[in-house]
Amino acid sequence: MKDQSTPTEDRHASDRVPAGPAIVTGADSGIGRDTALALARAGRDLVITYHTDREGAEETVRRAREIGVAAQARRCDQSDPAEIAALFDALTGAPAPAILINNAGIDADGTRMVDMEDADWMKVIATDLSGPFLLARAFARARSAQGGGGRIVNVSSIHQEVPRIGSSAYDAAKGGLRMLARTLALELASEGITVNNVAPGMILTPINQAAIDDAALRREMESHIPLGRAGRPDEVAALIAFLCSDAAAYITGQSFFIDGGLSINLGQGA
Repeated sequence: MKDQSTPTEDRHASDRVPAGPAIVTGADSGIGRDTALALARAGRDLVITYHTDREGAEETVRRAREIGVAAQARRCDQSDPAEIAALFDALTGAPAPAILINNAGIDADGTRMVDMEDADWMKVIATDLSGPFLLARAFARARSAQGGGGRIVNVSSIHQEVPRIGSSAYDAAKGGLRMLARTLALELASEGITVNNVAPGMILTPINQAAIDDAALRREMESHIPLGRAGRPDEVAALIAFLCSDAAAYITGQSFFIDGGLSINLGQGA
């Protein structure tokens, strides 16, 4: 039988993720921490960011170093362009980061649009949409200066497609993140940089602490999920780690929902 394997010479140089650390924002807990550790197990050095939870960030660093990679934590308010510039300035002189995981963000607080203050809208948009844009821009510039290649993965939400009452700013930011990823995938393809979104549903992280603490509330929420349970952060991390691997070189501009089927169940019973 004729060998159907792909000849080595048909592979592009951009198929391989270049050397350099992974930046994982908001890696002090939850999906960010599990993603950082999944990348560490794949042999990737880490730069993790946090906003207020320094202790949580240092714990992630400790665990990564136990795995055997280099890791450092840096405080970064990603709503502030100056802090993002400072983050990348601090990494100058070493191999440029090869992976960017835009994980950090803030959730909706249930305030309806008519009651929302200007500052609350601006804060969510600045953190959940402008921050990933600014980080991706700095990342792409750094990668281009070293010959291109790399991976960007945005941790979005099923709410990039599914609206919630009391979530106008968050939903708008996540919807914007979907189109940002698609646009950047086109713009950065020539640089060998892939850009994708991972869109989790209900995941048992601190953002769902109420459901973790209240078994009855958790059962009620899980009743809407076809698979009958909430997800775990390590499951999301495994998907992100795959998208950051050499095996995912031909995937870009896509959103991957990881929600136990929740997003396809919303029309049932109505």
